[in-house]
Amino acid sequence: MAPEMIAPLPRMAAIVVQAGVHAPARSARPVLRPIQPPTHVQPPAVVLVAIATDASALAVAQSLRPSLRPAGLSRPDSGTAPRQTVASQVSGAQGGRLCGRSGLVGDRLAPIRATRNGCGIAEPVRLREVEGIALSTPATLNCETARALQQWVRQSLVPDVGRYGGGVRSLRVVASYACRTRNNQPGARISEHGRGNAIDIAGIGLADGTELTVLSDWRTRREGRILRELHRGACGPFGTVLGPDSDRFHRDHFHFDVARHRSGAFCR
Repeated sequence: MAPEMIAPLPRMAAIVVQAGVHAPARSARPVLRPIQPPTHVQPPAVVLVAIATDASALAVAQSLRPSLRPAGLSRPDSGTAPRQTVASQVSGAQGGRLCGRSGLVGDRLAPIRATRNGCGIAEPVRLREVEGIALSTPATLNCETARALQQWVRQSLVPDVGRYGGGVRSLRVVASYACRTRNNQPGARISEHGRGNAIDIAGIGLADGTELTVLSDWRTRREGRILRELHRGACGPFGTVLGPDSDRFHRDHFHFDVARHRSGAFCR
């Protein structure tokens, strides 16, 4: 009986050894995760959604843009931001003072220096408006001439024209600063225009769109009377006043300048 029991043992041991060589104790194939995660672990997708929701809420809470834009607030890219200019800083209409006077609107300019003797302006201004009356062309003058023009506008131009044509709207300026001789004549003395002392006016624009012109209306009855009053009213604020009766060079405009004469104002 003993020999029969012992004989099979080596064969069984061989089987065990063979199985240990060819059959791994653990499979290398990845194990599939459970379809439903354990209830005590929050799925990653749910965590990501929660984070996204929290960030969105934070962005809304911290936004600085108002739901309605305040009235009058311009957008940064609209191009409507107010621009500050030299004219607005000295404009009488903006509360500034040009030449020490309100009612004079224009720009301060850098000194004008000319190579020609007798020309130039130490403290020039570019005058664009006087007492609400626009100049057709900005006039480059010194302040003395600008103040004299303002005095004439107040004391003569506005009251003498009155309501004719709806009142004064503008002045047609045909000359201000220019470095030249008197009447552009060769060999003549430097004109008062070359010092910023003079301004030439050819017409008065009216509110109804018409114009009183020195050339066409000087010798008419009604309009001529108004122009003669304006010519006479300039004699005082200005030292020299010339018009169509003075010479052929002034048949189409008034010449006003602030040059002073020993005998008083020269008006012709």
